[in-house]
Amino acid sequence: MSGKFLKVRCKKCGNEQIIFSRASTNVKCLVCGNELLEPTGGKAKIKTTVLKPLE
Repeated sequence: MSGKFLKVRCKKCGNEQIIFSRASTNVKCLVCGNELLEPTGGKAKIKTTVLKPLE
């Protein structure tokens, strides 16, 4: 199974960015540094608001 790219919004500053749902490293907001995603070895734990999956 493959992951998906997701458009998310940071809960802290409102910045929107694109992340990969099965990322293998921590993903932080590019503006404020808030953690958006935590890797778990498979599907990552998303710690922010998902706006929509990208096709």
